[in-house]
Amino acid sequence: MKTRLTEMLGIQYPIVLPGMTYIAEPTLVAAVSQAGGLGILASGALSPEACRDAIRQIRSLTDKPFGVGCSLMLPGAADCARVALEEKVPVINISMGKGDWVIEAAHAYGGKVIATISNEKHALSAIESGVDGLIVTGHEAAAHGGAVTSMVLIPAVRDMTDLPIIAAGGFADGRGLIAALALGADAVAMGTRFATSTESPMHRDTKQLVLDKEAEETIYSRNFDTFPCRVMRTPGGRRFTARKLSPPVAITRSLMAARELDTPMISLAKDAMGQGLVGAVKVAYFGAATLAMRKAIHEANHVEGVQLIGQSQGLVHDVASVADIVERVMAQARDVASRIAALAC
Repeated sequence: MKTRLTEMLGIQYPIVLPGMTYIAEPTLVAAVSQAGGLGILASGALSPEACRDAIRQIRSLTDKPFGVGCSLMLPGAADCARVALEEKVPVINISMGKGDWVIEAAHAYGGKVIATISNEKHALSAIESGVDGLIVTGHEAAAHGGAVTSMVLIPAVRDMTDLPIIAAGGFADGRGLIAALALGADAVAMGTRFATSTESPMHRDTKQLVLDKEAEETIYSRNFDTFPCRVMRTPGGRRFTARKLSPPVAITRSLMAARELDTPMISLAKDAMGQGLVGAVKVAYFGAATLAMRKAIHEANHVEGVQLIGQSQGLVHDVASVADIVERVMAQARDVASRIAALAC
């Protein structure tokens, strides 16, 4: 199946693994790329050295195109972006910040830059900055989706640009792929579906919880990490979204995370706190999100942990290998496309 995105990136299928923190790790990234899609490494929890190691590990597992995701507002993200540029990663996925310097550096070696956006205003800014494509994140998505559903946001952004669009939010199978193409997208990102794959580092009990949950069993709130965020409805999800996050709580959670995870987040938190209001947001992310996410993903602790998940959890019914998921998605997409073509005759 050829689209503007597959032709631009040289990939076989219009299917993308988005850069989900603690999930989009090298083995899963490489598996998606090897299966014909595009895997995007999550760099948010990585030091520059760990980011370089992860990039090289992916290259040891596949010779297919892959990407690195960098949320530029977060502490340490710019350093990881520089590492990705030094390693000449084929695709850099930027979000949450101005990335003109990333675009210029990537284009210098023939790389592509894709911006993640969740509203029309941010889409316009990204388009004007010179990006090569967009991940358009609808309200249904895990984590930081916008206020507008994919059904409306994708065609609205398509009316603004001819750039390749990756639709994110509510897509988990071949039916969704064809629907996204009909709305004007050129590919789909399937975070929740790939998070429950065999190659995903998510704990098996958390994967089973995804299978057990219905589509409506999520919470959309800005109380988790100060940005509107969709999480699974669990005891932890309810507790962490029950009230607005305060700076003292954010700082306390940052220090707790640094101690428990044995990471250099204390220095990152100090760096963030020296940057005023924007820095406070960064601290809130690291404090409120990092440890809680890891507990849910790696330990299946859904009392102290929080699982970021999309409404498409209601469409996930088994744990399967990445290769099997991609094969099934494409087979179903071809079947749906054939039925639609027959209806048009």
